[in-house]
Amino acid sequence: MALDGRDIIGQAKTGTGKTLGFGVPLLQRMEIPGGSTPQALVVCPTRELASQVASDLEIAGKDLHIRVLAVYGGRAIEPQIDALKSGIDVVVGTPGRILDLAGRRDLNLSSVRVLVMDEADEMLDMGFLPDVERIVAMLPISRQTMLFSATMPGQIVNLARRYMSQPTHIRASDPSDESAMVDAIEQHVWRAHPMDKFELVARIMQADGRGLAMIFTRTKRKAQKIYDDLTERGFAVGTVHGDLGQGAREQALRAFRGGKIDILVATDVAARGIDVDGVTHVINFECPEDEKAYLHRVGRTGRAGNSGVAVTLVDWEDVARWQMIDRALKLPFKDPLETYSTSEHVYTGLGIPADASGRLTKGERTRAGLGAENLEDIGGKQPQQKPPARKSSGGRPPARKQSTAKAPTSTSDGITPKNKPTGKTRERRRTRSGDGT
Repeated sequence: MALDGRDIIGQAKTGTGKTLGFGVPLLQRMEIPGGSTPQALVVCPTRELASQVASDLEIAGKDLHIRVLAVYGGRAIEPQIDALKSGIDVVVGTPGRILDLAGRRDLNLSSVRVLVMDEADEMLDMGFLPDVERIVAMLPISRQTMLFSATMPGQIVNLARRYMSQPTHIRASDPSDESAMVDAIEQHVWRAHPMDKFELVARIMQADGRGLAMIFTRTKRKAQKIYDDLTERGFAVGTVHGDLGQGAREQALRAFRGGKIDILVATDVAARGIDVDGVTHVINFECPEDEKAYLHRVGRTGRAGNSGVAVTLVDWEDVARWQMIDRALKLPFKDPLETYSTSEHVYTGLGIPADASGRLTKGERTRAGLGAENLEDIGGKQPQQKPPARKSSGGRPPARKQSTAKAPTSTSDGITPKNKPTGKTRERRRTRSGDGT
């Protein structure tokens, strides 16, 4: 149907190959050789996903000599403009940079024949809707639109139909399988104490057969704290979060893919569609916000038919939130088991050696580490740390700037014009006897 140019809403479990699901038809429908303006536009919610999708399409379209360009913030815009001027067939990017280039008139979208929105539920969320509407308004009315995601709530489907012509909703799953995740993922949900989580994670990282591992957290500060703690314990770790510059984020992802580090700590920026071979373990350091976040996080393992392990650590105050996720996904973990780093079921359930400690010995530190990966100079404006707010020293306050406004003059009776009576007297009320009051 996609090859025939029909509009499609595609839904499938995370890790089942949605990128090539739209990528192959998209590449097959390109006119070769292409012109000077893009024929297809792929919109992604995050920089990391845009970079990955562009890389996959470039590899798939190499023999067809299809020109693919990734455009997203954090990188210098000049090389992207130069590439557009030389001619590009497929543009993959984030909404902000797409609108920026289009506003500069460096990106011409008038010839786009295929629009793809990857992770469509996030793209059509209320936060992204204004940007999506502006982008769609720049495209020809006659086009093919494809939306792909692992989760597709009913209200999002209704919203998506505004941009599509008689779309076909395809759900690639077994009708008898009500689970939203692949069966190859072994799930553990434990109620853990915040003070013991770091020690518990360090033990889990020594599980038998562990390959690459991803640890997810809700905040940038906690991601950095986990990275610092595991690094101090001797693990080869990298981190990806919003406080890092784009160069540092890409450095961590390259080191993770290349095996120089085997643990990646990230916020949800890396949970959307990032595909790395060999991820065997995923840890939710905290309870995810909702069932969609849980699906996308856990879906980083057990991809393409492989098996994986997912461990979720729930704080006492997040039990109610977890029970909502459990109920929505129909999981059998309503009451998480109270767990500590010394609990026997941690060792037996994950195959952790009985003599494992919270640190790696020098002989166990076999990875090259994050420092072995070059930090690429990608240009562009990198985030700067804000200087601390100035505090009052308790001394004399700074002199107030003298006003140049002319002071109001007073009249002979000492009343300024602003407050001087207007001369209108108040009317006297009369009593029933006729006397004024």
